Amino acid sequence: MTTADPALEVLLSARTIAVVGLDSRTSRPAYEIATYLKQHGYHIIPVHRGRFPAAQVLGETAYESLRDIPEPVDLVDVFVRSSDTGPVIDDAVAIGAKGVWLQVGIFNDEGLGRARAAGLAVTQDRCTMVEHRRYQ
Repeated sequence: MTTADPALEVLLSARTIAVVGLDSRTSRPAYEIATYLKQHGYHIIPVHRGRFPAAQVLGETAYESLRDIPEPVDLVDVFVRSSDTGPVIDDAVAIGAKGVWLQVGIFNDEGLGRARAAGLAVTQDRCTMVEHRRYQ
């Protein structure tokens, strides 16, 4: 399917999505959305540092940083505070991701400008699950 939205194109064509902020707390939006994406055929890579580290989430090896992931990542789906997104966006550029997706309520115009300038598709304040459902 072709859309006029580069970030949506990356989501729909992605195979591997790094979910930043995903931990083992099942009540969190990141867990629900990552579960949905995994059920729809995406390879999910959990990325989480902080108070709730886990060796695995959703049966997948978890990493502290995008830079620690040993395989290519198509899309970086971000579930951290807006104020914490700058380094995540920079890491997404550094690992050669195709896109950065800031979830609902998360904004960083400056960081996304850097990512866009580096050739990544970007979006903010949108839900990957909602958009995926819309195009299924």
